[in-house]
Amino acid sequence: MQKTSDINVVETRVLPSPSQLNAELPKTEAQADFIARSREDIRRVIFTDDKRFLLVVGPCSIHDTAAGREYAQRLAKLATEVSDRVLVVMRVYFEKPRTTVGWKGLIMDPHLDGTHEIATGLREARKFLREVLDIGLPTATELLDPVTPQYIADLICWSCIGARTTESQTHRQMASGLSMPLGFKNGTDGSLSAGINAIKAAGQPQTFLGIDISGQAASVTTRGNKSCHIVLRGGAKGPNYSAKDIAETEVLLDKAKLPKSILVDCSHDNSAKQPERQPEVLRALIEQIRAGNTSIMGAMIESNLCAGNQPFPQPKDQLKYGVSITDGCVDWATTEASIRELHAALACRFPG
Repeated sequence: MQKTSDINVVETRVLPSPSQLNAELPKTEAQADFIARSREDIRRVIFTDDKRFLLVVGPCSIHDTAAGREYAQRLAKLATEVSDRVLVVMRVYFEKPRTTVGWKGLIMDPHLDGTHEIATGLREARKFLREVLDIGLPTATELLDPVTPQYIADLICWSCIGARTTESQTHRQMASGLSMPLGFKNGTDGSLSAGINAIKAAGQPQTFLGIDISGQAASVTTRGNKSCHIVLRGGAKGPNYSAKDIAETEVLLDKAKLPKSILVDCSHDNSAKQPERQPEVLRALIEQIRAGNTSIMGAMIESNLCAGNQPFPQPKDQLKYGVSITDGCVDWATTEASIRELHAALACRFPG
């Protein structure tokens, strides 16, 4: 018989089921309690009159868990110092969308050598998430592959759907069943309609094809995730964090009968893909808050131990410690200064 399937498939490797991996690397009761508290804290900041500022900050991607651990330890100490006004959540990104090709993240290629040992990547992701939680930081990630949440979502406090996938029905359906607050970014062209439509779709019950915790193909029905919000990241036409842009976003959210809760990504097109300009974007948000804005509830910053990024692929032993291999980041000194500046500026939200 003529072959009609798997013509272009070279290899299929069986992975452990989500239930097997979760049993191998379970969360502790203390971690579960911390995740639940953190998710509720994040919801309050996004959707209620909690005046704290949600700051999602950390490496563009985790490629070296030792450097990521050092970063988390520094961030946790600073987060405690500013916790009365700033709710700090660490970026722990394991999946990277690619315009064409490139390294797709720790889960897909944990050894950074093209061997794509996904089972190892999933284990490393769960291990690292547990470490960050034990250090005392809420966790944030972008969920890209619709299978990934079954393996790691129980350890995530806030998640994001990126600009490339905000229009995807698959990702909107997936988001409708997730248990944490979630941000949808505006489209790569800068338009807000995709993000707003995504929030509305994810808030509704959905039924779709997926896998259950045992790895079995399943029909999944959700009740809808009511904790979704917009993330402004700029677009092909330029940045979208100015007072005018924020006001236009508020109007569109109000028209869609959605809460006027806006998180601004200080990176990507909002910084013209110049990572050193991220503090400039954050200061612009601070000025709007000082002027009385109440819809800007948070921001995102790509930050690492050292500034910039480095070419990849290259031999793993030649990589510089603490330097991103994906998008460029600001260094730790800049990160700390920005967070302290933000904390001081937020005194206007906490009179007396």
